[in-house]
Amino acid sequence: MSSPNETPDRTTTPIDAIAEDWVVTYAGLAPELATYIGLENGKTGQWQDYSPAGYEAIREASASVIARLDAEEPKDDVDWVTKTDLREQLQLDLDRIDAGMHLRDLNVIASPAQGIREIFDIMPTASEENWADISSRLTLLPDAISGYIETLREGIAKGIVPAARQVREVVEQSKSSADPEGLFKQLVGGAEGVSAGLTSDLAAGAAKSAAAYGRLAEFLQDELLPKAGEKDAVGREMYTLASRQFLGATIDLDETYEWGVEELARMVAEQTSVANEIKPGASVEEAIEFLNGDASRKLQGTEALQRWMQETSDKAIADLAKSNFDIPEEVRRLECMIAPSHTGIIYYTGPTDDFSRPGRMWWSVPEGVTEFDTWRELTTVYHEGVPGHHLQIGQAVYNRKELNSWRRLLAGTSGHAEGWALYAERLMEELGYLSDPADRLGMLDGQRMRAARVVLDIGVHLEKQRPDGGGTWTGEYAFEFMGRNVNMNDQFVKFEVNRYLGWPGQAPSYKVGQRIWEQIRDEYKAREGDSFNPKEFHRKALDLGGVGLDTLKAALLK
Repeated sequence: MSSPNETPDRTTTPIDAIAEDWVVTYAGLAPELATYIGLENGKTGQWQDYSPAGYEAIREASASVIARLDAEEPKDDVDWVTKTDLREQLQLDLDRIDAGMHLRDLNVIASPAQGIREIFDIMPTASEENWADISSRLTLLPDAISGYIETLREGIAKGIVPAARQVREVVEQSKSSADPEGLFKQLVGGAEGVSAGLTSDLAAGAAKSAAAYGRLAEFLQDELLPKAGEKDAVGREMYTLASRQFLGATIDLDETYEWGVEELARMVAEQTSVANEIKPGASVEEAIEFLNGDASRKLQGTEALQRWMQETSDKAIADLAKSNFDIPEEVRRLECMIAPSHTGIIYYTGPTDDFSRPGRMWWSVPEGVTEFDTWRELTTVYHEGVPGHHLQIGQAVYNRKELNSWRRLLAGTSGHAEGWALYAERLMEELGYLSDPADRLGMLDGQRMRAARVVLDIGVHLEKQRPDGGGTWTGEYAFEFMGRNVNMNDQFVKFEVNRYLGWPGQAPSYKVGQRIWEQIRDEYKAREGDSFNPKEFHRKALDLGGVGLDTLKAALLK
């Protein structure tokens, strides 16, 4: 991949300036975002206003930026991408607020109920000033919770409410955060070398934060749950907005559902073929049982897991930097971490703009889980690291000579990011890194799960006919369906399906995003003919940074 440092600095255009201003404005309205991207704006001890007034302020700011963009003409292709993608994202934000989606923003994985607590995971702790910011946030956390409750109350008044299944789960999550001896107390217990006064403030803030989550749990249980909907489906109108949000593209949902059914069948057939390579005549389940009994493919304990993740990632970066990608030195650093939470998810957080905090791969290990299978997870390291998320996002951050800060740090969608990561898994198979049938079976296990999620997610939320002919999709059938298509325990299936039911449109964005990435590559390849160079295609695509998939297609094929 070409280095931006090899070309002159790009002259800032009016559209660049608008995008830069939006980063500052939005980070001011949502200070947690400033923490996430490492922006020093003097608000790292503050919170977003989660009340209805706070969302109205975001709406007004978004509309103002749209008006400014509409008044400017692009100076070049970089400008065209910025204007096209930023305007689309801002308009979608307006559409979502106008539809009242923020009034029902409560689910088991990605709502303010989790985000308010999780921001502490990435706040720096190296200095007294860092701990002072943490203390400020802890002290002010009850106000953030109050604003959130106010917004959910407005949703109750307007009849725009989340499903009861989500409320019940978040009640239990909030109760856990409300434990006086739990997460917040453990957080401040890590403060060393700070003044006595700050130590006291941290302890008081931790107690206030735990109490605030207790108040949230009571509100959810006593006020929201009785009014929440029993139906998990959000309906076509809301689902269409959610799908656009996660893909940055408008798709035919009915055609995509039918494609998902076909893709799932193809994944099952491919898995069956690989299972026969592992153990002749074996079914997929029998091959998995055989691999689960192979002690040489197991890791014991989270320390061994973290060490294996880091070693695997380091080797992939070193190898690919020699032969397949030009990886800048800053991007070659990826830290593999065991997360302090226990949700079961594996995720990536990008580097700060100056790379002072590197990109990180996080594994949130469920409580009581101490054994891990390398054959299942090798592809996960490639998905989250290189050539997956870390190469994609790290390169965008690095490409500061061409991309403004919005393009580097905020632009992009789940479909672009997760679609690329699944595309990267298949790329690693093509490059021979999954030559062991066991590792390939692990990759296919994940691909089958992602295909099943397309069918489940669209099926449930649009209340389509089940592929088995058994009637209309329901939340209850979703658990049965997922259980048949993943080789995971009941706890994992419950967590995953609850996530899909409460976060419509997100889960399909992985496999649908991969599909769109592959369609774009194939169309680009057909256009280029014999001169097609995969490395050149990847360089051009990743040099764009994170964009919606409609923008990606237009930029590469126009």
